[in-house]
Amino acid sequence: MKLPDTTLSVWIESRLTRFGNAISWIWLILLFVIVVNVVMRYFFGLGRIEFEEIQWHLYGIGFLSGLSYAYVSDSHVRIDVVRLKLSNQMQAWIELYGILLLLLPFIALVLIFSVPFVEYSYSTSEVSEAPGGLKYRWLIKSILGFGFFLLLLSVLARLTRVWSFLFGWPRSFVESEEIREEVL
Repeated sequence: MKLPDTTLSVWIESRLTRFGNAISWIWLILLFVIVVNVVMRYFFGLGRIEFEEIQWHLYGIGFLSGLSYAYVSDSHVRIDVVRLKLSNQMQAWIELYGILLLLLPFIALVLIFSVPFVEYSYSTSEVSEAPGGLKYRWLIKSILGFGFFLLLLSVLARLTRVWSFLFGWPRSFVESEEIREEVL
């Protein structure tokens, strides 16, 4: 199903796509850290807890930042076996209800509860419990709220597209390079 583009969806999705492409380099950095950690441990007998923790942190950053990119590019998990047998109209209605009744409330809960989660970590100057572990634990915990904020933006962009498909408002614009350049 091809949903119509709206001015807001093009603006948000173009930025999230650029951010997703930029953050995808984190996987290469993660791979490098893993290789260095393995080489140090098995060839030199030097196990470093910092390398293990930075692996977890990089994975968390990549995953949470990639949620919005996956939603924008429509590469997230769906039940396509059922979905493909439905009409475009029914797919759009299911998408609308899924966004309004499931996804937005879930994102709201995560955002609401991530604030005190990070505040507590910051106020107590939380550090890793492992000896020699990383400091500033609040930084990695704040990625949870950041990732879900980006997901909220991508969901709002999709919501305008679904709404436009079902109700004709906001009007979708003609796919022309001049209009697209104005928005971007």
